[in-house]
Amino acid sequence: MRRRLPGRPRLPRRPRSGLRRRLLRRPWLPAWTASLTWKAAAFIILMCCGLAALLGGLVHGAMAEQTTSVAREKALARLDRVVTMYETGGRIWRGEGIDPPGLPAELRALAASGRRGTVLGEHRGRPAMWAAAPAADGAVLGAAVDFSAGRRTISELDSAIFGSSVLAIGGTLLIGAVGVTRITRRLHQTAQVARRISAGDLDARVADPVRGNDEVAAVSKALDGMAAALQRKLEAEQRFTADVAHELRTPLTGLNAAAELLPPGRPAELVRDRVRAMRALTEDLLEISRLDNRSEQVELAVHDLAELAARTIRASGTDTGLTVVASPYDPSLVETDRRRLERVLGNLIANAHKHGAPPVVVTVEGTTVTVTDAGPGYPAYLLTAGPQRFRTEGTNKGHGLGLTIAAGQAEALNATLTFTNPPEGGATATLTLPPAPEEDPQATPPGRDA
Repeated sequence: MRRRLPGRPRLPRRPRSGLRRRLLRRPWLPAWTASLTWKAAAFIILMCCGLAALLGGLVHGAMAEQTTSVAREKALARLDRVVTMYETGGRIWRGEGIDPPGLPAELRALAASGRRGTVLGEHRGRPAMWAAAPAADGAVLGAAVDFSAGRRTISELDSAIFGSSVLAIGGTLLIGAVGVTRITRRLHQTAQVARRISAGDLDARVADPVRGNDEVAAVSKALDGMAAALQRKLEAEQRFTADVAHELRTPLTGLNAAAELLPPGRPAELVRDRVRAMRALTEDLLEISRLDNRSEQVELAVHDLAELAARTIRASGTDTGLTVVASPYDPSLVETDRRRLERVLGNLIANAHKHGAPPVVVTVEGTTVTVTDAGPGYPAYLLTAGPQRFRTEGTNKGHGLGLTIAAGQAEALNATLTFTNPPEGGATATLTLPPAPEEDPQATPPGRDA
């Protein structure tokens, strides 16, 4: 244990370097190692290897002890015979007797001290069990028993243990992999259905074919139940929106006709203005209903994005700037539905003027168009979850339908619409459209026979 010298200041702990932190987070491991299948396989392999090592060690130790004990008994029996022959003056076999060659030094020292003992060693280049005992005049008697058969038996046993362990580990791993793969396949299917539901496919269901009451089946049933409940709720909301919009159109038409009959004046202007607002709201609700039902057909054609942006700005009647960043290698030709694209850009421009602050600038660069303003920025919920109908935090202007319609029409156009708040302030809406398909230079011009 380290001690700090008296009066010596304690040095601050050095912070971990970035490399050390990255190593501790193990970024060098491939992504597939995080899957449940590989984790289960690694666990099975470790457990099987540990169990095989434990059982193999126990069997090896027991067999080695038994073989060594038998050889020791044979060596001691031969040593007794050598001692008897030495005492009676009988014939002693070659390599046995007083101070035989090859007798291990530690066994020679033990016998010289007046005690008997045995030890494994070598005799004539082969493994042998040596036994030694003291003799008269400080001499040492020794005898050796061939241990080659015992060493071979232990080696064959180790090979059999290793082979059976490999087969057992392989069989266990195969069976475990099949079982775990079935579970992970069901989990992947459940995750895929959940992603489809998040993308808007409310008809997606897991329908787990495996019968049972395990945890995976419970998760699948819960996901299917949640999807069904969500689908019923959204369908009821869509029906309500469509029914309200349809029911309001008839009385609004009559109200608009009646407002036109009012005598000129401020009250008549207020009534007409409110009627126009209600009609616009009704049309927005009908458009959202059609987008929810995916009943509208997209009419695609090749258009110049910069020209469409300029046309939308003129139709809006607002003080909106236009910046075109054009390049011969990055043309602004897009394949889209002109009416829907103008609807998206018009809603973005109107939202920037209504909820933001000037200057409002539309920038076209290639197939991407951005609408920026210098206002307070988009609310936090919109940046994380996207536009939501009838939700306008921080302002009482509008009904929250403009950006909702813009997002729905962008999805219908197979375009990407994102909302961000730049660090320098303001709000930015970015719309990225698919480019126009390249024309085949070898294609036959229209109107000419092939």
